[in-house]
Amino acid sequence: MVYNRTGYAPWSLTREAGVQSATVDGTIEVPQYIQPILDTGFVDEKGNWKGTKSSDEQFIGLTKAEAIANGGDVLFPDTNDFPNINMTGFKDVFIALRPTNGGNCAITAVMGPDTQTFANLTPVNAAATLKGTIKSNPAAFSNLFSDSSESLTADVWNIFPIGDGELAGQKNMQFKITNNSGGNSDIEFAFMRVV
Repeated sequence: MVYNRTGYAPWSLTREAGVQSATVDGTIEVPQYIQPILDTGFVDEKGNWKGTKSSDEQFIGLTKAEAIANGGDVLFPDTNDFPNINMTGFKDVFIALRPTNGGNCAITAVMGPDTQTFANLTPVNAAATLKGTIKSNPAAFSNLFSDSSESLTADVWNIFPIGDGELAGQKNMQFKITNNSGGNSDIEFAFMRVV
């Protein structure tokens, strides 16, 4: 039950006649109901609207590199729409690789291209292995993600989740894939970010 109490204005004739009023009841009504709240973002200290991120629903940034020689490197993603991966607001990422030649490859998270900024800084040290402190070694810089030998199956999507938040917040990131399969290989790549 919601109601509003009214009181006499201090300059009214009723008040001048000596009639007192109480604008606040002696008891306070507290509404007791459950109301769902939808959090879609916030207004930052500068007054700018910042929407809440949601996980990518599908793999994006599909990129294909052709005839990568054995021992050769390629950087993914590399498209006009996705020249890099921006992990702002995201915690984890899935990557997917589809080679035409099965076998080993190395996968390393690296700094994205110097044509993209990291916040307001440019140029960046493009293709450098991303380093930072990690949970298992917080006292020194370590590679944030580096797998020197991962076996891939040919002609299917090999999907890998990269978790623990080690890559969270990276604003300009790519993955360097080194073909160690023993022969030339076309390699396709895609990614999906998770909050």
